[in-house]
Amino acid sequence: MIELPTHGMVLAAGLGLRMRPITENLPKPLVPLAGRTLLDRALDHLQAVEVTSATVNLHYLGQMIEDNLATREKPKITYSWESDLLLETGGGVSAALPTLGKNPFYVVNADIAWEDGSNPALSRLADFWRDDAMDALLLLHPVAQATGYDGVGDYRCDSEGLLTRRRDAPSAPFVFTGVQLLHPRLFTGAPGGPFSLTQLYDEAEAAGRLCGVVHDGAWHHIGTPAGLVEAEKLFGSSQAVD
Repeated sequence: MIELPTHGMVLAAGLGLRMRPITENLPKPLVPLAGRTLLDRALDHLQAVEVTSATVNLHYLGQMIEDNLATREKPKITYSWESDLLLETGGGVSAALPTLGKNPFYVVNADIAWEDGSNPALSRLADFWRDDAMDALLLLHPVAQATGYDGVGDYRCDSEGLLTRRRDAPSAPFVFTGVQLLHPRLFTGAPGGPFSLTQLYDEAEAAGRLCGVVHDGAWHHIGTPAGLVEAEKLFGSSQAVD
């Protein structure tokens, strides 16, 4: 367990190609779900666990995102522009490291929506964190209970929380939710330019330092217009995080 992290990042630079035509003139993070944008929902979760500083990376229609967040006071927003080159998940976080402090920090995708279970999912990650035993801690969701997701799973998780990626296996019981707690040391020796965070997860897995926590609330992947319609049915009566 660590003190609740004070820094977080929302990955908001993607092109949202699968969400077209909705995203032809609107960045995917600003797509509304039950009257609140996906980006604000992610930032609401960070604010709820007392994250004071959040970095948002920008690329496609990034100025619209800046304009949308101009009146938001908490958490304090810092922007990491990827104007010339989309850096993917790993490159995007790596480029933003100077804004994320020296301690573990949250990273959240902007194409998901979740509801907390018994305790806030982000707090559960912090509670489970063991600094001497892990470099990355992923929030997982049972594939059988995931909505808006048509994949075959990403990881297996043992009784100690250690993760093994599915790779060539036909299926795995858990999908990675896009919510995680990472230590800056995970990026030691990381390549420059675009790369996927999965590359660093694999390295942490090989070192026995990739762990997971299973989410105990609702989770929905919002990748397509049909997925958004499904999410509206599930989250339409939900209240945004206070």
